[in-house]
Amino acid sequence: MLNMTLPLMISLLWFISCSEKKSDFKMPAMEVKKIETSAMVDSIPAVADSICGIPSLSYITGKFDPKIMDCFQKIPNGLADKPDLYLRKEVLEAYQMMKEAANKDDIQLVIISATRNFDYQKGIWDRKWTGQTLLEGQTKATDIKDPAARAKAIMKYSAMPGASRHHWGTDIDLNSLNNSWFSKGEGKKLYDWMQTEGKKFGFYQVYTSRDSGRKKGYEEEKWHYTYKPVSKDITKLADQMLTNQAITGFPGSEAATEINVKDNYVMGINPECYE
Repeated sequence: MLNMTLPLMISLLWFISCSEKKSDFKMPAMEVKKIETSAMVDSIPAVADSICGIPSLSYITGKFDPKIMDCFQKIPNGLADKPDLYLRKEVLEAYQMMKEAANKDDIQLVIISATRNFDYQKGIWDRKWTGQTLLEGQTKATDIKDPAARAKAIMKYSAMPGASRHHWGTDIDLNSLNNSWFSKGEGKKLYDWMQTEGKKFGFYQVYTSRDSGRKKGYEEEKWHYTYKPVSKDITKLADQMLTNQAITGFPGSEAATEINVKDNYVMGINPECYE
């Protein structure tokens, strides 16, 4: 009986030992699978919680004062046609390099508008909405009774507060707010230079001609340029975070959803600016 039991016990111990080894062997495979899954999740870009130290949506909608922001810098005298204009530091640095190159080619670049926060943009909007400033120098917005139609008329060339790229400190207006100025003489020379040389410094025209394939948004603005190396990512954040409901706090804002300002205007830009 003992002779039969001993081999049986040995076999049983051998079976248990092998089972434990198989169990130990499987564990690393499980760990590897978990690591792969975690890596896949981490590879999805996260939405930035803040820009320049303030909540991203507040930054995107211009709810800040650039004068007290560490990432902004006052534009030095001689680069703009008026004092107290601000840009993000890296944008200003790139612009100064571009300005030096333009000077060598006898092109005189002048910044006429830069960062405009929500309050500044609201002032522009309110004056047009109430008829104090004529639309394209000819029409009073108050003659247009329907809120959505009135807003669209203003938005041929002016953004709603909270929906302007000028909030971001990445965009500038150059030399003239009249497209016709850029069609001949000094203006055409400047425009042609910006279309080729400006891009080498990261500056792209935001609102191109409708003939270029851009079918929605503001009218063509030959004066408006963005510094793509910074604004590209902010544009993507705006696409993710901004809603029409967040565009509020001024007369006519109730039309933002009906017009779909976010998709038709904020994102209605030259594709080169975010590709």
